[in-house]
Amino acid sequence: MSLPSQCDVVIVGAGLAGLSAAREIQRHGLSVIVLEASDAVGGRVRTDIVDGFQLDRGFQVMLTSYPELQTQVDMRALDLRPFDPGALVWRNGKGHAVSDPFRKPQTLATTAFAPIGSVFDKARIVVLRARVMRRKPAALLGGQDVSTDVALRAFGFSTKIINRFFRPLFGGIQLDPHLATSRRMFDVIFRSLSEGQSVLPSRGMHALPLQMASRLSEGTIHLNSRVSKVDGSTVTLASGENLTARAVVVATDGPTASSLLGIPIVESRKVGCVYFSADIPPTKEKYVVLDGTGNGPVLNVAVISNVAPSYAPADKHLIVAALPGVTDGDLEAMSRKQLRSWWGPQVDDWKHLRTYVIDHGGPVQKPPFSPRQRVDLGNGLFVCGDHRDTGSIQGAMFSGRRCGEAVVRSLA
Repeated sequence: MSLPSQCDVVIVGAGLAGLSAAREIQRHGLSVIVLEASDAVGGRVRTDIVDGFQLDRGFQVMLTSYPELQTQVDMRALDLRPFDPGALVWRNGKGHAVSDPFRKPQTLATTAFAPIGSVFDKARIVVLRARVMRRKPAALLGGQDVSTDVALRAFGFSTKIINRFFRPLFGGIQLDPHLATSRRMFDVIFRSLSEGQSVLPSRGMHALPLQMASRLSEGTIHLNSRVSKVDGSTVTLASGENLTARAVVVATDGPTASSLLGIPIVESRKVGCVYFSADIPPTKEKYVVLDGTGNGPVLNVAVISNVAPSYAPADKHLIVAALPGVTDGDLEAMSRKQLRSWWGPQVDDWKHLRTYVIDHGGPVQKPPFSPRQRVDLGNGLFVCGDHRDTGSIQGAMFSGRRCGEAVVRSLA
C-alpha cells in the first residue's frame, strides 16, 4: 500500500499507545497515518503460534479493572479467561495458596496458614488493601515517594513476607526483582489487582491490539515501515520516503523515542521468558506460581493452559517461566534446574518451545516517579507511551488517548 505524501497526523509506532492515539485523533475527523516498523501491530503485546501453542511475547496478563480497557475495548469480544485471585507460593516442596479471602472466602484457612509470613504480616495485607481501595488511583500517584521495598518495610511487613510473596509477585509484574520501583506504581497495581481480575484473551494477548487496530479506518496502518528520522513536521522512513504532517506523534518505547526526538532517555527493564509444553501439568491450579524460596532466577510460573485451554493443543499443556532482569545465559537450562527442584524429574520431559529475551519489557520508574509526563513537545511534535505515564497496559493506552486529545486541541 503506497503512502500519501502528507496528512494531518503521522504516528510512529502501532503499539497500544499509538493505536489509542490514532483512534482519538480519527474520532475528530483528522487524517492519520500510523507507521509500524515490524510486521504486525501491538508493539510488545504480540502472540506467536509455535507447534499449535499460543505464545505471548513475555508472560503478560490484562487487569480488568484498568479504566482504559473498559472504555476503549470490547472486553466481551476478547473472550477473557481469568486466573484465580491470589497466588500459589512454592516453598518446602509444595504450593501454598495465598488467595483473596474477600473474593474466595473458602481459601481463608489456607491463606492464614501459608508459610509466607507471620499472622501480623497477613493482617497488614488486609489493612493495606483497605487503604488503597479507599483512595482513587490519581491520589495514590501523589504524596511522598519511595521504593516499593522501602514502602513495604515502613508499613511493617517483615523481610520474610517481602521475599516470599511481594518480591516474586510484584517483582514479576514490575519486572523488578529488587522492588526498586516507585511506591506509587506499587499502590496502583495493588489496587488494580484487588478490584479486578487478571485475565488472558482466549486468542492470546495480541487479540487486544488487533481489536484496537480494527477500529481504525482502512489504510491507516502501514506495517514494515521503519522510521529513521523525525525532523519537525517531516518523517523520513528507512526506505528514503518522506511524509509531511501538521503533527507528528512518536509512540514507541522510551529509548527509540529518545533517539528520534532527542528527549531524555527513559531506561527499560529487561526480562527473559521461557515456554515449555508438557503432557501432564505440574499443577492443576489457575494461580500464578511464585518462587517462595528466594533463590530464583525464575520469579513466577504459570500453567497457561489451565487458565486458557485455547493456548495449547488438545491433551497438551503450556507452561511459562518468567525471569525478570535475567536476559544473559542459557535461560532454558536455568529454568529447568529451578523447576526440577520444585516438580522433580517430570521437568526433564518438558519440550522447550521458545525463549524470549525482551530488552524493553517496560520503563524503569524509580522514585521520585511522576506520571503524566508532558506529551506535547511543541512545534507539532508529540510523544506517548507507557514511559510517559505508568508502566502498564493502562499507562500505554491512557498516554495514547491523552496525547491524541492534545493533538486535536493543537490542530483545532
